[in-house]
Amino acid sequence: MVTASHRRSLRKRRTIVVTAAVAVAGAGAGFLVLNANAASTSVDLYHQTLAAKDGWASSGTGTTGGAKADAAHTFTVSTRAQLVKALGSASDTTPRIVKIKGTIDANTDDSGKKLTCADYSSGTGYSLSAYLKAYDPSTYGRSKLPSGTQEKARAAAQTKQGKNIIFRVPANTTVVGVPGTDAGITGGMLQIQSVDNVIVRNLTFAATQDCFPQWDPTDGDSGNWNSQYDAVTLRGATHVWADHNTFTDAPGLDTSDPTYYGRQYQIHDGDLDITKGSDLVTVERNQFTNHDKTMLIGSSDTDSIGKLRVSIHHNVWKGIVQRAPLARIGQIHIYNNFYDTTNLNGYVLQYSVNSRAKAQVIAEDNYWKIPASQKTSKLFSGDGTGSIAGGGNLVNGTATDLVAAYNAANSKKLKTTVNWTPTLTAGLETSAKNLPTELATTTGAGVLK
Repeated sequence: MVTASHRRSLRKRRTIVVTAAVAVAGAGAGFLVLNANAASTSVDLYHQTLAAKDGWASSGTGTTGGAKADAAHTFTVSTRAQLVKALGSASDTTPRIVKIKGTIDANTDDSGKKLTCADYSSGTGYSLSAYLKAYDPSTYGRSKLPSGTQEKARAAAQTKQGKNIIFRVPANTTVVGVPGTDAGITGGMLQIQSVDNVIVRNLTFAATQDCFPQWDPTDGDSGNWNSQYDAVTLRGATHVWADHNTFTDAPGLDTSDPTYYGRQYQIHDGDLDITKGSDLVTVERNQFTNHDKTMLIGSSDTDSIGKLRVSIHHNVWKGIVQRAPLARIGQIHIYNNFYDTTNLNGYVLQYSVNSRAKAQVIAEDNYWKIPASQKTSKLFSGDGTGSIAGGGNLVNGTATDLVAAYNAANSKKLKTTVNWTPTLTAGLETSAKNLPTELATTTGAGVLK
């Protein structure tokens, strides 16, 4: 048996949202800035802030993103080059709003020309056929990572791609899709690293792909191909609100990937990973679909103690293999989510929620739709040190103790008590029965107007 790898490899919102009565004419146009959390206050989508008590990201100073941006720091972009310019320097803390209009292809140059994997490998000396020959386990062995000429060339090509497709988001920024324009980013990664106060909303993140996965013969029992580039990655970030986004591998599904050394040539990494001591994050009303390793909280078993506090609520998970989420160390509240574990486009469930490395997870009032062949003992997972508390979870409409089901079938038991009590729970519904219907039309990109 192959050992699974754990490496990095509405109730409707009651906030009244009314577009400010300001004529807008392209990039740089200003908006009336109002407090979205104040009672009887109108706010436009671009300046909306996270509501009070809405998950961990509302803690302390809350999450306001670029709500204080002036006209000079309000941008409308529709190309990769424009997005890079609008984001500016990752060290610039000036509040800014970046409105994405339409779909931006990250794999393009500054003139808009389409770039391919061959363009990124050009001049590096990398060749997939040469790489496969150099590190074939039958001759190279399985005891050490690849090193030498082709591995250096692979890393150089990967770095070259990264420089083109990684968009670094500064502090005090709102990145939001313009309604009605199919707004999103294809093939790219938003990197929110060592910054505070970021909002990401109303965007579709599709087909984030690594042209140059690395072979690791020591990963698991049979080795694995590991890729870089999450669609959205948080690394040491604080106060982040990810809301009403859609994440998908489409159109580049895993079923189209070849197999080398007996293992899938995995070109996708995470959808939304929260690592390196990130903290105070709220993930709500997103759709995660057609993906394997979806959300990693904590990059390793030694990630930052006292951080990694994340709220995950009112999301839809469909066609997801694992990590929904995989949680380490932190205090994670998972509530009012809908999990459809039916096999989809070759994506077959391994587990939904994994608690490990002493993670303190509370999972309550979620709904799982599972096929007759699916065992409830496979919905949770752990390493024997993590905890999952909470109740009110439904499986096909029936109240089910998912921890008990998992523990009955596994030797490494999930603990059932946690060391904290959630208080930032705005919108918590105490019954999960209506979630499949409710969340079908209130989640993902394109819903916000």
